[in-house]
Amino acid sequence: MRYSIQFPKDHTDQLGQDQVTFTLVEDGRRTPIRFHDYDQIYLRPGLYEQLFYDRLKCTSPRKVTEILTRTLESLREPLSELRVLDLGAGNGMMGMELKNQGVARLVGADIIPEARDAAMRDRPEVYDDYMVADFTDLTDEQMTTLKDWRFDCLTSVAALGFGDIPPRALFNALNLVQPEAWIAFNIKETFLDHSDTSGFSRFVREMIFSKYLDVWHLERYPHRLSMEGELLFYYALVARKRADIPQEFLDAHLD
Repeated sequence: MRYSIQFPKDHTDQLGQDQVTFTLVEDGRRTPIRFHDYDQIYLRPGLYEQLFYDRLKCTSPRKVTEILTRTLESLREPLSELRVLDLGAGNGMMGMELKNQGVARLVGADIIPEARDAAMRDRPEVYDDYMVADFTDLTDEQMTTLKDWRFDCLTSVAALGFGDIPPRALFNALNLVQPEAWIAFNIKETFLDHSDTSGFSRFVREMIFSKYLDVWHLERYPHRLSMEGELLFYYALVARKRADIPQEFLDAHLD
């Protein structure tokens, strides 16, 4: 199904990526939808793909999977044996790339039920399980379920920052995966700039270069186009976890 999508005529380059809005025309009705109104986007089959992948040329799931695969190949470690937690899984775009590489087990997680419903509707063969959960406040039952999977890889693509996955959620996910687990994610390039003093930026910046992670690959690349057709650059990272991150580390970089 193809949708009628209209971008605003006024420039939006002064807006944050989470504030940008497009107009969806359905049966003569015009509905403004923010790029981060994922619940509304996922309700419409194919709209997410048409907007971000067809129109704005998003490359991130393929890019992050590519560098993860290349890193493991250089160490002769089979990607096919990984047990992956895909955080902020959405409707399964990253999961599909990982599945195509033959990962052993793959569990999606997102905070909104619309994401799980869309993934099960559009890509029912991708995930072995899909959890709707707030990773800042996991229940004991959710913690037990996640630990039982014994994940040795954590991925998160086009999901970190902008309040979608706050620092505590990423912190909890990192401490749920096994020692020596692989970590693969992407972030907007400004999050690694010291001029960004947000809690998320400080936490991620310090974590990447801390003793808790060994960085194997860090690459700046074009994530997608803006509404104006300008390239938006992100960093893709692959690292190996060395130890759980203590609570004091999180607290120190959120103050």
